[in-house]
Amino acid sequence: MLATVGADIPLDLLNATRRFAGPLGWNVDRPTPRADAWLESKFAPWARSILEDWADGRLDELAQVIFSRSDDNSQRLYYYICELRERGALAGPEPVIFDVARLRRSSSRDHMVMQVRKLAERLDLDGSDIERGIAETNVHRSKLASAPSKVRDGRVCLLAGTAPPDRRLHHIIEAAGWIASGPTLGDIWRDPGDAVVERTGRPIEAIADQLYATQGGPRGFYDSASRIAQHAADAGSNAAILWYTEEEEALVWHLPAQRRALEQAGIPSLILTRRDWAARDGVDIEIENFLKELNG
Repeated sequence: MLATVGADIPLDLLNATRRFAGPLGWNVDRPTPRADAWLESKFAPWARSILEDWADGRLDELAQVIFSRSDDNSQRLYYYICELRERGALAGPEPVIFDVARLRRSSSRDHMVMQVRKLAERLDLDGSDIERGIAETNVHRSKLASAPSKVRDGRVCLLAGTAPPDRRLHHIIEAAGWIASGPTLGDIWRDPGDAVVERTGRPIEAIADQLYATQGGPRGFYDSASRIAQHAADAGSNAAILWYTEEEEALVWHLPAQRRALEQAGIPSLILTRRDWAARDGVDIEIENFLKELNG
């Protein structure tokens, strides 16, 4: 079996192996003494949890773990695990890195094709395997797109910024009588993205083109202000919470532009920076007070 760490990984290839166990998970509240001894303070808590599981042998049933280079924590964790394995401090699955390039130039697109091909070869996939993986993943995409949404009456609060580890922030918003909109980190890692074109005769290029066209995350080249305004409009948001953890060093740079975009759209926002990833810092009271004030 194989698993992933991070987003922007070609799930069509992984599904083609029929060995894909999904993204690795984490325990938000678990102590991580060994990981803490190995990693600097700015590593995200999810990275510490994964490394602790690795050291405990909880991932030994996996053959490989694919790490995404589109996320700084993911790629740094990959290099640390490689080093720890070389020292004999870790065993477990083989770590593999998948690079992402999204500059608007042909060399970047060519690099993405090369990376998809390299991973396909690493996973021992041929063209027919990859075409099957694309078709099966597109079926999953169609099911996700056609799944009936839960119709709920009420005001919507967009949750953006650092993707939370689970739905505990969503539950706080919902406890205040609002509808929470926004993905968790696990949702982002499991997202297969837009459909990949089938039966092109060049399945590797088709997957690379889909990944290259996707714009999001800390390595994406996109207008973050327009993006959050569009997300708020799509969700019918009446309020927004921009939540960033203490360890967040990339996405927080988008905050000023995003706040201005929300102000221009007439959407009140609560800005929460340098926060505890496990939401143990009184954030529930702050969110409750913010939404209660909007309730009038």
